Amino acid sequence: MGDIDREKPLISVIVPVYNIIPYLPRCIHSICRQTYEKLEIIIVDDGSTDGTSELCDELAAEDSRIRVFHKPNSGSSGARNLGIEKATGKYIGFIDSDDYIDEDMYEKLYEAISKYEVRCAQIGRDEVDEEGNQLPNICEPPVEDELIGSRDFLKELLMHRGDCSFCTKLIAREVFDDKEFFPVGVLNEDFHILVRKLSEIGDIVSLPGQKYHVFYRIGSNSRMESRKQFSRVFGDCVDNAEMVSEIVDNNFPEDEELRKIAFRFGVFQRIEYLLHIPTDMMVKNDSYVSQQYQAIVKWMRKNYWKSMRNPILTKKNKIYHTLFAVAPKTVRVVHKKLKKL
Repeated sequence: MGDIDREKPLISVIVPVYNIIPYLPRCIHSICRQTYEKLEIIIVDDGSTDGTSELCDELAAEDSRIRVFHKPNSGSSGARNLGIEKATGKYIGFIDSDDYIDEDMYEKLYEAISKYEVRCAQIGRDEVDEEGNQLPNICEPPVEDELIGSRDFLKELLMHRGDCSFCTKLIAREVFDDKEFFPVGVLNEDFHILVRKLSEIGDIVSLPGQKYHVFYRIGSNSRMESRKQFSRVFGDCVDNAEMVSEIVDNNFPEDEELRKIAFRFGVFQRIEYLLHIPTDMMVKNDSYVSQQYQAIVKWMRKNYWKSMRNPILTKKNKIYHTLFAVAPKTVRVVHKKLKKL
């Protein structure tokens, strides 16, 4: 048995950490309990100020596989990137510090990578809120193993059916050898880097079941407590739509279906932005949000007829596009009143 264990490659599990005392032990202990024991657990403390830094060191004292690095605060991407630089494993996994995983998750992911001879495997996730309620699935896992090519995986992402999270994946370390890591200061960073690396990753095997558990915590980057707050994630999602449109144009110039899907994705992301921006920010001034808002409205008007001719957009999408192209702020005010009724 010992010889078999030595033949297995090392997996590096990277956990970015910031002011997360109540939930960090559950997260780390779920990694330590993995049936795949050949792990190094890299905790990156991103400048915590609440005692989390000391807790990281205490957890490291419990298990020799844990390595802790402390750094000034720069966000989750910066912490992940340091973790990648420090990782020595052949494969890398990522876990968010308020989430937790089933004890056989990495065993299943590595077995799939070996069986299908791919660079990346993923498994399903579920979400639980602060009251313990099960939330609707973001992505539906397959009923059996599914091998997905990079083009089809991109298509599923753009249709909002695929899972862009790196937390549900085990991926070969060599994918990051080009030093293109997670963009610092950007939200929805998983989508950003995944779509850029899909052609290099190649086929991805998707497994049935839900072994990654997301803790839906109000107050995180994309989960604001009030409609008065406006997460930057919506603007970053629009930027990602621009990026993916360029990727499709460059990598799939003859793929008309994928180009239409990429355009549909751009419309959808802009509608989401316009549905979430507070109405008091829908004004003309020199602020970054105002300029971004004006650019989005201009795009909606410029691409109106292209949207109406797109067969992949739904009737509801086209109605929203029409309304937001004509009178975006008025639509939001009326929309708010109708929701109250």
